[in-house]
Amino acid sequence: MKIIKYLFIIFFPVLLLFSCGQKYTPKEPGYFRIDLPEKKYELLDTIFPYTFEMPVYAEIKTDKYHPKSFNSNIVFPDIKGTIHLTYFNVNNNIDGLLEDNRRMVYKHTIKADAINEQYYEDTVKNVYGVLYEIKGNAASQVQFYVTDSVKHFLRGALYFNSVPNKDSIAPVVQFVEEDMIHLIETLSWK
Repeated sequence: MKIIKYLFIIFFPVLLLFSCGQKYTPKEPGYFRIDLPEKKYELLDTIFPYTFEMPVYAEIKTDKYHPKSFNSNIVFPDIKGTIHLTYFNVNNNIDGLLEDNRRMVYKHTIKADAINEQYYEDTVKNVYGVLYEIKGNAASQVQFYVTDSVKHFLRGALYFNSVPNKDSIAPVVQFVEEDMIHLIETLSWK
């Protein structure tokens, strides 16, 4: 029994010395590849007081909690994302609507690294607005509002049905942001 103990004491350190000859480098965590569809749009012209072109790979769903409102959701089922659209009539309350929108965007500063603003103006169609890019691990990465300042105000916010991770969803955010820009650029009031 003592001999086995002594042999273990002698050979175990020798075994440890020679067993780790190759350096091990762990692999970086990876993300699944997401195949995004080809960009293609169709005109959305419903009873809403606005029209715009929306992606063919998305679905429009009306607000089931407020069926008489002009609120809707543009759902991207393949990427589990939704653009929540909220419509308001402007009745001498444009300042309040703009402030509410600004407050909702800047609530994300707790998790955001930066918030970039991109202004839009189409004097022919009377569409004015701002697109907000919210950088970082915020719950919503892109939001916007458009208005004619007199009668119509439309707000949009992009959310994904997943935990925010800016690295893993960055390509999808960029893809949907292009769709949101297209929505703004093709929007017309009725």
